[in-house]
Amino acid sequence: MAEAVASAAVSTPAGSLSAPLPVRAVLPWALFVGLLMLVALYFVGAEQGATALFAGEGVHEWVHDGRHLLGFPCH
Repeated sequence: MAEAVASAAVSTPAGSLSAPLPVRAVLPWALFVGLLMLVALYFVGAEQGATALFAGEGVHEWVHDGRHLLGFPCH
């Protein structure tokens, strides 16, 4: 009985294999995530000084530890 259960757990029917995802289904999500990563990189790495979109030091203070963690100098 234990052998039948073990062999049933190991064998998989040929019809249950998953099909690969089409590129058209993945591409919009990959572009969206890539854009979010670029925005996050901007705010962590460059939102200060001449390229700042927001006045003051508020964004800099929110991402300050992330800047140091990623190796961006800030002071």
